[in-house]
Amino acid sequence: MITGSDMAISLATAGAAAIINLWLAIRIGAVRTKAKILVGDGGNEMLIRRMRAHANFVEYAPFILILIALIEFTSGSSWWLWGASAAFVVARILHALGMDGFKIGRMVGTILTFVLLLGLGGYAIVVPLLGHSTAGVVAPSVAPAG
Repeated sequence: MITGSDMAISLATAGAAAIINLWLAIRIGAVRTKAKILVGDGGNEMLIRRMRAHANFVEYAPFILILIALIEFTSGSSWWLWGASAAFVVARILHALGMDGFKIGRMVGTILTFVLLLGLGGYAIVVPLLGHSTAGVVAPSVAPAG
């Protein structure tokens, strides 16, 4: 197990998610500008696809990020959690590209996201049942100053 209470996996994954979210928004803006559509989708299929890719990201990313952070907090950093985080980032990029027509990207991104939700969610349910605890871990908000 990788040691460290700095929550590096959660921090890196949240940072990557923020950048992906910005990238998705910029892609929408590019289509809006080109099509001169300020509000709504104007029936523009590419705009609809990009808006859905962005909305889909916003629907799934919070659950994955929360699960990664809580698992890292309770169980510590590990190589498999780094792998799950990297897979999440790749899955969401593939999904967005898939919505633009790279069909295998959408399918792989969706399946990978679902597998991660199931795996991380299942692990989060099992951890307390196996007796893993955060005993001895001091929450940052109650850590003594200095």
